[in-house]
Amino acid sequence: MASLNFTQLGHKSSNSFAEFALTRHAPPSFTRPTRVGFKVFASDSQAEPDLSVCVNGLQMPNPFVIGSGPPGTNYTVMKRAFDEGWGAVIAKTVSLDAAKVINVTPRYARLRAGANGSAKGQIIGWENIELISDRPLETMLKEFKQLKEEYPDRILIASIMEEYDKAAWEELIDRVEQTGIDAIEINFSCPHGMPERKMGAAVGQDCALLEEVCGWINAKATVPVWAKMTPNITDITQPARVALSSGCEGVSAINTIMSVMGINLDTLRPEPCVEGYSTPGGYSCKAIHPIALAKVMSIAKMMKLEFNDKEYSLSGIGGVEKGDDAAEFILLGADTVQVCTGVMMHGYGLVKQLCAELKDFMKKHNFSSINDFRGASLQYFTTHTDLVRRQKEAIQKRKAVKKGLQSDKDWTGDGFVKETESMVSN
Repeated sequence: MASLNFTQLGHKSSNSFAEFALTRHAPPSFTRPTRVGFKVFASDSQAEPDLSVCVNGLQMPNPFVIGSGPPGTNYTVMKRAFDEGWGAVIAKTVSLDAAKVINVTPRYARLRAGANGSAKGQIIGWENIELISDRPLETMLKEFKQLKEEYPDRILIASIMEEYDKAAWEELIDRVEQTGIDAIEINFSCPHGMPERKMGAAVGQDCALLEEVCGWINAKATVPVWAKMTPNITDITQPARVALSSGCEGVSAINTIMSVMGINLDTLRPEPCVEGYSTPGGYSCKAIHPIALAKVMSIAKMMKLEFNDKEYSLSGIGGVEKGDDAAEFILLGADTVQVCTGVMMHGYGLVKQLCAELKDFMKKHNFSSINDFRGASLQYFTTHTDLVRRQKEAIQKRKAVKKGLQSDKDWTGDGFVKETESMVSN
């Protein structure tokens, strides 16, 4: 086990909200007031790969996080997640008034890889039309508090969403923080539900609105704040940039993709079918993984170029069912990897498989820690114009090698045989 060095960092006091709000437009180099209590640095390498991560001062035993949704909907399932060994848990999104949240059943539909959606085919896509938590806020808060009392050293993150109302956001933040939660994830990305109330993706798709709401949130919050990004936008780096510039310590990407799962060709009705009708919902599972990788790559490159990415965090989400899926997100700059649909399909014990497979990947490449390879593959992304230039130069070099020596003065004693072969035509 690596030794850990603790460095005390400044914690935002309750009297500094106004001052903090004034700094949210400061350039990335500006030293922002921090909500981080302790930062942990791992020292000395180990034979067995170390999966632990420290993100915004939050120490986790591994980078695998329960994503906000059904796997974090109540005390029982969140306790199970901690017991199974998940690095952190993000609870299902809560708001002040749960009475306005009314779910329907069925609310899920699956896409299989088999011919014509054969029931025997592998599940590659999952659509949901589920809303945020329909449980009373007081109930959820009591369970947050109970979990933190029973698991004081584990990371519990509250996911919150509210209408376009500053007072409502401030009240919700204050109430969830009183339970002892470690951080907050802001749901700016739910693709369905109540957009007419400026909730979820309705905020994440409007950068001006996002900046204003992030300002309210970060002036009030005293714990790290992550902004969850919607993929249902042309350029995901724009809202990510706004969120970080407005005081958020991190971003999560991606939430589900707006979709229509399909039409039942026997009944001619859409899926999931509720009393013969349906509504577009959020698409997740394996099929969205390549899209999520592209979005995370774009955000990570932006963060590296425009921000000090060591001060901010990135949580990758989308189609994670294997350790290799997680490795790809980390190679593209993610600090943590969230799993939601994967847990719904494979259970909470999935984390053991994920950890084992990620360790196998690390051993293969002699990586001793997550930081050893975080963002390592970003350098290999470039523009198409640059790809053309690189290929042209490579072809010219290969042609030059085939041509052999240009002059008798180029012969060497050590490479004589190879130099001779380089000028043979058959």
